Amino acid sequence: MDGSADALIVERVLAGDVEAFAILVERYRDRCARYAMHMLGNREDADEVMQDAFVRAYRSLGRCEDPERFGAWLFRILVNRCRTAGARRARRARTFLTDETALLTASEEHPAEQWAWREEIERALADLRPEQREAFLLKYVEGLGYDEMAELTGVGVSALKMRAMRACDRLRVLLKEVRSA
Repeated sequence: MDGSADALIVERVLAGDVEAFAILVERYRDRCARYAMHMLGNREDADEVMQDAFVRAYRSLGRCEDPERFGAWLFRILVNRCRTAGARRARRARTFLTDETALLTASEEHPAEQWAWREEIERALADLRPEQREAFLLKYVEGLGYDEMAELTGVGVSALKMRAMRACDRLRVLLKEVRSA
């Protein structure tokens, strides 16, 4: 069953096989965790947003118009939950925190020699405006195309291109400062 297409699993869940949803959770958990961790910066917020996204997806599964694209639909929910959590956090004026252990477990494996850079990159990402960080992560970490990004975020392609470009420019400046220090 683990190799089944998302649409077949969605169909089973909608037919009453509640346990089949665990297959979808397993299939998308790592990608969602990585994105939420990068967007929110700490494990607790990322876990909360991820759990909320999966619960919302389960509750509204009948409204998933294209079950073949369940992953994209789930990711749209996650992006929106991250935006909401980020805005809520900004209102509370919390600072960006980096939990290195959580970051490493939520991320893809990196060679040991890059660990020192990792903290600087995370600080630089945290310094970006939220909409720039979102565009950068969707484009360069998640590997989405601009059309897919526009579908997920509701933002126009040209605006997303500009956000990603500005994010890259800002990251270059911030990381160049670190290298020259």
